[in-house]
Amino acid sequence: MVQRRRVIVASVAVALLALAGALSVRPAPKAVAESLPARLNDDAFWHLVTDFSEANGYFRSDNFLSNERAYQRVIPTLTSILPSGGVYLGVGPEQNFTYISALRPKIAFIVDIRRGNLDEHLLYKAFIEMSADRADFLSRLFARKRPADLGADASVDRLFAGYESTAPSQELFDLNLRAAKDWLLGHHRFALTDDDLKGLEYVYSAFYDGGPELNYSFLNNGGFGRGGNFPTYADLMTETDGRGGRRSYLASEDNFRILSELEKNNAIIPVVGNFAGPKALRAIGRYLREHSAMVSAFYTSNVEMYLFQQADDWKKFYGNVATLPFDEKSTFIRSVSNRGFQFQIQSTGPGTRAPTRLCSIADLIGAYRAGRIGGYYDVIAMSR
Repeated sequence: MVQRRRVIVASVAVALLALAGALSVRPAPKAVAESLPARLNDDAFWHLVTDFSEANGYFRSDNFLSNERAYQRVIPTLTSILPSGGVYLGVGPEQNFTYISALRPKIAFIVDIRRGNLDEHLLYKAFIEMSADRADFLSRLFARKRPADLGADASVDRLFAGYESTAPSQELFDLNLRAAKDWLLGHHRFALTDDDLKGLEYVYSAFYDGGPELNYSFLNNGGFGRGGNFPTYADLMTETDGRGGRRSYLASEDNFRILSELEKNNAIIPVVGNFAGPKALRAIGRYLREHSAMVSAFYTSNVEMYLFQQADDWKKFYGNVATLPFDEKSTFIRSVSNRGFQFQIQSTGPGTRAPTRLCSIADLIGAYRAGRIGGYYDVIAMSR
């Protein structure tokens, strides 16, 4: 009897040791990105860009600029539920900067199917890092001489009024483009391809041509967007959060400094990747798990709508998301569209093309695993 008790006790002890060993091998990710480096050196940054990226893909628009007027309206809710110092994932161009300046992540990955989006973010990176303040940045971005009376403390309205009344300069365009290439190739020593260098010029030409009136365009390789009833750059930067607060990354010097610091830390990493692809999102997930870091927010724009129109790409996407480290606070940010679907979505204000909605990543992946997601409508029904 005594011998039997000794065997039982020994068996329990072995089981407990095995459980402890398993837990030590796979620690739970922390709520914030504590083990991520505060700054990436240039080699580490470029390693992530190149090793995580997939082949260049196609989208019907150059998408130089967001077309979502309402995207600031979820920021008060986001900042009330998400801690700073986490991990941000996003897609597309400049709207990510506004979310990043509000959420203050430790690191951000911008994943887009187009190599052109990576080129645009590299151009932004150069101009942001080289600029002392917002007015200096806009002078570079639009290739227009800075108005003499435009100080660092100018309101966002005054900033854009000043540049709307200033003509673009071909001389400044040439000077700024050369400086941006030198900054990326010389200062950072990034191994840009010839196509990337051409891509930088193509993107910059859009900002030169459009200036503060640049807007979203469907004109793939056929010109730059003006018209189409889309908001302009000036419109988006002077928008509010629906409560009177201005949250754009150019709304204040504080917002711009937050962004500038992250860029200088190489902490905003553009990646070429299809949301339904086999590599980019999964590579990011592995990197974050290795650093015990948790995704705070994942801005998807309206990409999910397109994935549901392309065979089982939506399943591949949610399978990829399931490999990311997330918790009960991790949140999808999505622009909701009812185009081509038999349901109506209430707008969030005058002139709003599509509202922005939030959704728990954990809840949606749980519903997907349980077989409760069968179409885009099911995703929208979970968005608030």
